[in-house]
Amino acid sequence: MTIIVDDLAINYETAGQGKMVLLLHGWGDNLKTFAGLAAVLSKDYRVIVLDLPGFGLSEVQKEAWNLDNYASFLADFLKKLDTEVYAVIGHSNGGALAIRALATGKLTAGKLILLASAGIREGKTIPKTAIKVIAKTGKVATFWLPKAQRHMLQRVLYGSIGSDYLVAPQLKETFKLTVAQDVQEDAAKLKLPTLLIFAANDPAIPLSDAKRYHNLIKRSKLEVLDGDDHFVHLDQPNRVTELIKEFL
Repeated sequence: MTIIVDDLAINYETAGQGKMVLLLHGWGDNLKTFAGLAAVLSKDYRVIVLDLPGFGLSEVQKEAWNLDNYASFLADFLKKLDTEVYAVIGHSNGGALAIRALATGKLTAGKLILLASAGIREGKTIPKTAIKVIAKTGKVATFWLPKAQRHMLQRVLYGSIGSDYLVAPQLKETFKLTVAQDVQEDAAKLKLPTLLIFAANDPAIPLSDAKRYHNLIKRSKLEVLDGDDHFVHLDQPNRVTELIKEFL
């Protein structure tokens, strides 16, 4: 389905009935990443998944956005749908967005689930690490993508420094603004029950970040899964779904 939000055509899907669960994908991804999880959850909840602006089938924003812009967009999106959020599930950068949106009051929810959430930028220099590696190999920049998508995106990334850091030239500045925002102070403000699900050897998000989030978010529970895939919900769908259903 398509809806116009803030003058942008946004692709989204909804299924099921009951309390609403909102799922937010990570950088360079789209709503299809949650196909399996959404199918299971929609048996007991109303599930909403969307392509965030600039990704999937949603229109690309005309200006560079940071997490606050995306948070404001989420508020307008939910207002258009006239629905309240029972729980929000965020993967990777979608988790950082959820934290920022909840801490600033642009999103309200009863529960939060963070899947391999990004957002701890302290001590991580984007220009000297990620962007430089993108220009040289394109490999590290794609480790958060499903394996089937990596090779295709790497070809796009190779030699692209200065033109498109990830999936489109229009997202170059958005990428820099978004990944530069640290949400640790925001995480410390959260008071809602939170479930953290991380892989023990995630190459994108170190386990130390998971433990830091656990310490920052007062009412949080940390589940560490064996494995080295950043896409924990795709790598271990049964276990992740089980943990989420129990938590909800």
